[in-house]
Amino acid sequence: MSRPTVEVADILHAQGDRFVEQNRSWLGFQRLSVLRAITRCRTAALGGHIDNCPRCGHQAISYNSCRNRLCPKCQAQARQRWLAAREREVLGVPYFHVVFTIPHELNPLCQYNPEVLYGLLFQASAATLLEIAADPKHLGAEIGFLSILHTWGQNLLLHPHVHCAIPAGGFSVDRTRWVHPRYPFFLPVKVLSRVFRGNFVAGLRRAFRQKNLRFHGPIAALAEPKRFASFLRTVFRQDWVVYAKPAFGGPTQVLRYLGRYTHRVAISNHRLLAFDGQRITFRWKDYAHGSKQRKMTLSATEFLRRFAQHILPRGFIRIRQYGFLANRCRAANLTVARQLLSTTPKPPAACSPSAGYAPTWRCPQCGAAMVMGANLTARQLAQRCKFFDSS
Repeated sequence: MSRPTVEVADILHAQGDRFVEQNRSWLGFQRLSVLRAITRCRTAALGGHIDNCPRCGHQAISYNSCRNRLCPKCQAQARQRWLAAREREVLGVPYFHVVFTIPHELNPLCQYNPEVLYGLLFQASAATLLEIAADPKHLGAEIGFLSILHTWGQNLLLHPHVHCAIPAGGFSVDRTRWVHPRYPFFLPVKVLSRVFRGNFVAGLRRAFRQKNLRFHGPIAALAEPKRFASFLRTVFRQDWVVYAKPAFGGPTQVLRYLGRYTHRVAISNHRLLAFDGQRITFRWKDYAHGSKQRKMTLSATEFLRRFAQHILPRGFIRIRQYGFLANRCRAANLTVARQLLSTTPKPPAACSPSAGYAPTWRCPQCGAAMVMGANLTARQLAQRCKFFDSS
């Protein structure tokens, strides 16, 4: 893939100080740390290493990456490593894709309570899937699934939702057989929507009683119990959106799908089209109007505000596994599942473990694969650059 014309780091270099000065009150240490990491990523500030061509002897200096999970430039290798770890866990059955979304009226509450609200989004969606799947009227099975949190829409506005990848079926109650789904969309969407809404609102009430919610700025009035109860009634009257797709292919297709969703950040550098120092133009997909490709232009500070609101709390886990795929029992359960399905794990050829460690670039002179050499600190790098410049 060609180098992007504009990067988020370019916008931070040009307007980052101004943005931070205007928004310091809500950014906090974690957001500032991530923005600083993106700014320094693949620059001399983080040091680097010497790349050598074993064929012609050409040498070049490469800067180190920040390796921050929210940096647009640092996700490719992290994604490959994660996929390599997951490929032997994929079962030889079709997989379903289910998406749980909360109403936009909850967005202000998310902004001031991201850890509580996003954690509740995981908990409520997982409890809903496990509950409905266990019901003999729908499936009558113990299922397992992987959940991935996204907090953004294509226009960078707040749009919290969870993507779930679910193997088609699950264990019978006595674990003697694999129960296959009876619906083309795995489980009835309307039932999922109602139960999800109930689970989430009940969780909000519990968080309010336990004083785990913060109310500042435009939502300060919700700290009053009657106002909060009225707010929850309004939200509960709505139809909550749960979206499901029919089953998609086997292990290779599943890993390709996961690779698209697991390590995304709010916007990739390749969607940025132009930046004049003050305004940024980027490409976005308008799902409300037939997924048309559109362009949007924002001031640099507004773009950074939208980007920064998707920086997650420190240590918050945004990829989680539930049911028989939960961490504490996953290996044993996968063995049982494969026995019931009479399959053996076969690593998909398209996502072999070595795929994440292929050379990232080749010698510009002879085309041979460059080999990474000695690491250099920022000071050593500055000295070596002076040597290259003088030679």
